[in-house]
Amino acid sequence: MLGLRRLLAVSGHLGGRRAPAVAPAFAASSHSTLFVRALQILAQPGPVRLQKLSAPDAGIMELRLERPEAKNAIGKEMLQGLRSAIEEVEADATANVVLVASSVPKVFCAGADLKERRLMGPAEVRDFVNSLRSTFSSIEALSIPTIAVVEGAAFGGGLELALSCDLRICGKDAKFSLPETSLAIIPGAGGTQRLPRIVGRSRAKELIFTGRRFDAAEAVTMGVVNYCVPAGEAYQKALELAREINQKGPLAIKMAKKAINQGAEVDMTSALAVEEECYEQVLHTQDRLEGLAAFAEKRKPVYTGK
Repeated sequence: MLGLRRLLAVSGHLGGRRAPAVAPAFAASSHSTLFVRALQILAQPGPVRLQKLSAPDAGIMELRLERPEAKNAIGKEMLQGLRSAIEEVEADATANVVLVASSVPKVFCAGADLKERRLMGPAEVRDFVNSLRSTFSSIEALSIPTIAVVEGAAFGGGLELALSCDLRICGKDAKFSLPETSLAIIPGAGGTQRLPRIVGRSRAKELIFTGRRFDAAEAVTMGVVNYCVPAGEAYQKALELAREINQKGPLAIKMAKKAINQGAEVDMTSALAVEEECYEQVLHTQDRLEGLAAFAEKRKPVYTGK
């Protein structure tokens, strides 16, 4: 409401300023129109929307990119929206899996907002890229699984966003690239590190050195995406996977993710120690006993995350 008061104050309706003399009916109409406009401005959705799905899909969350005028290019506002959404997901004990999708037809994310970037000095660019890298690392570090839903273009930072997710599903018309070297820079939000871990060092070098685009079929072959489905059906496939994950023991899913992610960064002996530690976390849970009981009674388990 503070923002609304400011908008009204600017027009002379608040703050002690007097508006020009007008007929009472017109004044009332003008005031009403301004009030509605102010509400519309304040109510405009931001470029990132986070929502929970309702039963029977409770536990599944959707993070949606919604900046159609810029093909979901990542600017300061979207970056802040992403950070806020991630914090909200991590703080929600009922969340079991997150879908990262676009509400803009035929585009996942076109990358960084280059129009905004042109107005930044070197120090501001550095701060922005560091914050973007940190944000994508926060997505990767979420304790629950994340699934990127890619329809259309995933370029630059858009591909880096998808790579920070645990799983990636794309439509047949999806296009991918890390074109930063064409702009005399490098992928700076994790692309030089996550891509080679997925496709191998040599293939990643080729894609980054040339900046070339590759299609959905090649993305599947290289392992960039887990599944490629007909155009327009990526969300449905991702939702099916999310539903499967959502039925499993929540603590087990979290510990499996932790074991895989942390184990992949160390030697085998250390990795097996990580696995042992994670197994210990699920050993004394109510869910483990529920799983055994459900198996014996030939019924579906009802997990509570305890």
